[in-house]
Order: sequence, then C-alpha cells, then structure tokens
Amino acid sequence: MGDQAAIDIRAVAKSFAHITVLHDINLVIHDGEFFTMLGPSGSGKTTLLRMVAGFETPDAGTIFLHGEDVTQRPAHLRPVNTVFQDYALFPHMDVVTNVEYGLRVAGVKREERRRRANEALAMVRLEGYGERRPAQLSGGQRQRVALARAIVNEPSVLLLDEPLGALDLKLRQEMQTELKAIQRRIGITFLYVTHDQEEAMAMSDRIAIMNKGVIEQVGTPEEVYQLPATAFVASFIGTSNVIVRDGRTQSLRPERLRLAPIEAPAPSGSISEPGTVTDVVYLGMVTRVFVHLDGGDDVVSIHTNEGSSAVPAAVKSGDRVHVTWRSADVFDLESALV
Repeated sequence: MGDQAAIDIRAVAKSFAHITVLHDINLVIHDGEFFTMLGPSGSGKTTLLRMVAGFETPDAGTIFLHGEDVTQRPAHLRPVNTVFQDYALFPHMDVVTNVEYGLRVAGVKREERRRRANEALAMVRLEGYGERRPAQLSGGQRQRVALARAIVNEPSVLLLDEPLGALDLKLRQEMQTELKAIQRRIGITFLYVTHDQEEAMAMSDRIAIMNKGVIEQVGTPEEVYQLPATAFVASFIGTSNVIVRDGRTQSLRPERLRLAPIEAPAPSGSISEPGTVTDVVYLGMVTRVFVHLDGGDDVVSIHTNEGSSAVPAAVKSGDRVHVTWRSADVFDLESALV
C-alpha cells in the first residue's frame, strides 16, 4: 500500500431537494488500500461513492483521483469501475463475452480482449467457466464475474456498492475472504460501501464511519472498535454499553464484563455493580446476558461458551448478579471528543 492518495475528497457537500446529505466531507484514501465507508441507511455513503464514480456532482468541494481534479469529469472518462449489488450481467452472453464487453466498447482487438478476459477470470478463480451463461452460475460466481468485468479494464480505483448484499450469510462470509485476497493480488485501490459492520471489519485496511452526512471517525478496524471517537461509533461498531459515570459518557465492550453471583465477593481491583438479569440468549459460540443495573443502566455481557469467560452456570432471567469490569476496560467518550 503506497503513500500516494488514490482518492482525495476535499470539503465536499451535497443536497437533494434542499435536504443536505453530505456535510463538508474531507477524506484521503491511499493507493492500494482496501477502504470501506460504513454507516446506516441514509448516512450518505453511497452518495459519496457515486460522486467519486462521476454519477453525481458535488454542490461544493473537489474530488481528486491520483492527483487529478475529476470533480466535473464525466463518469466514462474517470479511471474507475463500479461493481453494484445488482451485477447487471448480460444473460444472452456467455461469461467471457460479459467480461470482455467493456474492452470491446473501447475498441480493443478480439485476441487481446479475449486474453485479458481470461486473465481476469483466472484472477477471480473462474478458469474454465468462460462458456457458461450467467443463469448457469451460483450467486457467488456471478459476483466474481462482475468483479472480473470491472478489473479487466485495469482501473486505478475499484468502487464496490454493497456487492455482497444479495448473497446468503455463509456465501457472503466466504466472499469477504475472497474479495480481500483478490484485492491483495491485483493491488488496486478498493473503495467499498456497506452497512454491515462485520463485513467492514473483516476486509478493510481502514474504515470511515458515516452518520447523517458526516464522517464520525476514520481508522483501522482495531482503532474504531477499541477506541471509538463518538457514542455513535461505540454503539454502531459491534455492541457497546454506553454508560454515564461521574457525569462522563463512557463505552464498555460487552466481552469485558464479568458476572458473579450476588453473594460472591467482588474481584479485587475491579469495579462492581449489582443488577438483575433480564434475559439470557444462547447463540452457540457465545451467550449474551442482559442485566439491569441497580443504578438504572441496562448492559449486555457476552461470554464464550468455553473457557474462563464462560457465563456462570445456570444463570437465568431474574437472577441477582454482580457485574464487574476493570477500570482499564472503560473508554471515556468525552476524552475522545476533545
């Protein structure tokens, strides 16, 4: 991953029908980076991607691709390709003809475009599938054909707008690993849009968390999880208990909480608060225990079902427990905002 900026977004703003959907966005994405824009529906992430692609024009601000101002440049003249959730493959064409279609439009000779199409199919592990029609492929295979069609034109930036959204959970998880491996092999900058936190965490070098048209935080998956900059980030990335103690808003991850019977002594050096279990949810690998603290807060603790963090035996709704954590496990959101 290089130091050069593949995408440089400066003071970009956008409104539709007098509703502002992006507020003064500034963002630098490095060359060769797998960068994800993550946020809920309506956060502005897809609008921002469409402006990088050239499908929308900002009301204010500038967009640079590898140092060139492309703010007013039409989509077809930008060195980017886009993969959408709807793969839009031509059903009457076989796979290799689908992949080489963009090269044919660009006037590349038949032998050259066939060679490049087959190379692109090899990159996405679809050798031998060139003569099949899209209807003869699985969802994951169609997704890879769409990816091959995008990379065959050798764009400097690949834009991906929730491309795994139509797949079932198991296939989506498999394709997360596959996409990351493909990006590493070809070395192209990926700008990825999703609302799925696990997807973003699994694949990204860095993540921008968006909410209501602003970027709340940019960081590595570890940074945004362990050191959330705002209460929104703390609650949106994974699960977090946001509590107020001594007038300060704090974040406490569920896996950091431990439960003990109410009569048991609190571990030395730990913070301990009494509460009542309101629900217990078994999820196979982990169990979630919901507790209403006597002080008024509702918290959730997560326990693996093996090992030292296993939930106390037979804990059930209505049980009185001590919820304990270490002071080092608390992240002060007030400090993060300074």
